[in-house]
Amino acid sequence: MSHTHLTAVTRFVEVDGDKFAYRRWGNAASGQPPMLFLQHFRGGMDNWDPLMTDGLAEGREVILYNGRGVASSGGKPRTRIEDMADDAAAFVRALGLQQIDLLGFSLGGFQALDLTWRHPTLVRKLMLLGTGPRGGNPDMEQRVLTTAVHPVPDFEDFLYLFFGRSAQAEQAAKAFWERRHQRKDQDPPSSQEAGIAQIEANVLYLPRLSEDDPFAYLRDIRHPTFILNGVNDVMIPTINSFYMARNMPNAQLFIYPDTGHAAQFQYPQRFLRHAAQFLSE
Repeated sequence: MSHTHLTAVTRFVEVDGDKFAYRRWGNAASGQPPMLFLQHFRGGMDNWDPLMTDGLAEGREVILYNGRGVASSGGKPRTRIEDMADDAAAFVRALGLQQIDLLGFSLGGFQALDLTWRHPTLVRKLMLLGTGPRGGNPDMEQRVLTTAVHPVPDFEDFLYLFFGRSAQAEQAAKAFWERRHQRKDQDPPSSQEAGIAQIEANVLYLPRLSEDDPFAYLRDIRHPTFILNGVNDVMIPTINSFYMARNMPNAQLFIYPDTGHAAQFQYPQRFLRHAAQFLSE
């Protein structure tokens, strides 16, 4: 049976005594490495856009994943980005994979950067969406601090945090919201403990590694890299995408107009065209 985002079975694999939840489907005969997805703050496997995941699955296998203690995964949530990255690397190895393409969104992008930096041979190509480097610009709108922590974020929260401000952007947000809730057996929401742990990890990701040359570590990440952000990201300022592109030797930067934190959800078809070209080069 050929699965999709809506039908892929939730499976579990044990890593260091804890069970990690994942879903895997797509084109296994393509000869391309599977692509691992790392999700945003408190998000689980059902926070991805089915249009995006199924579109990428046409050319490779895709693997959605919940980190330790997040949504349906077991264990105590991690409080350091580097530990989350090491967990994801251990998860990949537990599946018996030698190499992957890696996509991280927001806090998942922090993990993707650290995973690629700490386990360089495990990654072929890197995709960073709405994210930033260690020691990047932490400025965000004050409203983000009270909205992102709502126990159960609703449509208005996602509209403000993830999308642009035009009427067209709001229509795109409504379409995303409908797609995102199509799956019937949804993951449970992440616990309050997981949210608190991720806030601590986010805070500890903010200090610069060096005051003289804060982004020097990025120059060691030589993988082909795709960077995308909206022109007005209220959560992780868009300038951070430029910092990554300027310092990572093989990075290319996309900025979509009239968009916020989740440009890939507002323009899924445009994103898929750009991603397909990047992954096939």
